[in-house]
Amino acid sequence: MKIASPARIGRLSALALLAIFGVVACAPNQGAQQQAASNAVPDKIVIGSTLPLTGTESQAGGKQKQGYELAIDLANKSGGVDIGGKKVPVELKLLDDTTDQAKAVNLAQRLITQDKVDFFLGTYSAPLVEAQTTVAEQNKIPYVDGGGAASSIYHKGYKWIFGTLAPITNLATTEMGWIDQQQAAGKLPKPARVAIVWENTSHGKDFRTGIQEFSKAHPGSYQTVLDESFPLDGKDFSALLSKVRAAKADLFMVDAHLPDFITMQRQYLSTKMCNRLITYGARGSEIDARTALGQSGVNYILSAVWWNKQLGNQGLNKEFVDAFKAKYGTDPEWYQATSYEAARALLTAISKAGSVDKQKVRDALANLKIDSILPGGTLSFPAANGGQASYPFVVQQNLPDGTAPIIYPPDVANGQGVAPNPGCKA
Repeated sequence: MKIASPARIGRLSALALLAIFGVVACAPNQGAQQQAASNAVPDKIVIGSTLPLTGTESQAGGKQKQGYELAIDLANKSGGVDIGGKKVPVELKLLDDTTDQAKAVNLAQRLITQDKVDFFLGTYSAPLVEAQTTVAEQNKIPYVDGGGAASSIYHKGYKWIFGTLAPITNLATTEMGWIDQQQAAGKLPKPARVAIVWENTSHGKDFRTGIQEFSKAHPGSYQTVLDESFPLDGKDFSALLSKVRAAKADLFMVDAHLPDFITMQRQYLSTKMCNRLITYGARGSEIDARTALGQSGVNYILSAVWWNKQLGNQGLNKEFVDAFKAKYGTDPEWYQATSYEAARALLTAISKAGSVDKQKVRDALANLKIDSILPGGTLSFPAANGGQASYPFVVQQNLPDGTAPIIYPPDVANGQGVAPNPGCKA
């Protein structure tokens, strides 16, 4: 075997050392390049989203689309999002998930992994949102949602999910707060017989929980005489309504999405039933309901909503309402307001992060606290709530003159509610 000379060994060692030093020297450069790439200002920000533009939730999905688009249009009219002094335009890449859970998941996966969108605005309806958020969490992409309020979405320990809808349990307890006032004034019986009818989803379960917790906190005031669930997208509620009639409930308290609300209320009216108070949770004051059922079909229905244009005619609320009417020719409802705020929160977080780096934007969302059109006037995503916003609901009631004033809480009320339902015979 031939042994290398000492001189050759020295030359090899020197080359090896140079190679090692080269690797070491490159490592910081690569890190610097990666850091520079994460801080680079792009020519365009692409936000992905899916919404139910067809299918059973198409009415609500179309409204949420308007809120997303308005926020992005307003940002682009000013040149785009300010990132480190540079204005960057925003593109919304929106697909129709057809109110189908599997499709909502698959399209989100495609937008994130194939289309490489920078961020995500969520779909509408708790079952769709809950399934879709798993994709965002797995891919570590900021997901801001304006259409899912079920607490189960936010109680999974996820770090990349943020929502502008306050919890449904708050909705139920806010409605019960007004009902309790009417009971104390002698306008509703004590104890009041309560029929709780709820869609068999996380949304419905939260509504039921809110009523149950309020009833337990007020012993002797409320007696649950019916506690019944129903599946989404029902076509015939006659058997369920027969149970409500047999229970002789004073308070008929329902949680339902818009299509089920319209179907159930139409069948309720055909039976000539009349409870002292009726609510469909967040539903009741929508234009679509009055169109479908007629004014007399929605009279005295109580609803608690996340936002209403009656909250103010100045500042951010006025700016939003005026911009919406200019673009769409009609007044916005809560659907558009909460989705508008979801998009505005995401765009604000991008600007505060000074980057499109996903981790930096996630952190900016987690620490966000901005002035808002939503009740309470501020929007944040508390970690204690799993990234779900929390603020007061407003209670409205449809009146025969076509108005639906805010009747509760007292600090924002601009009208008086009516109890019991004067349309019921004694």
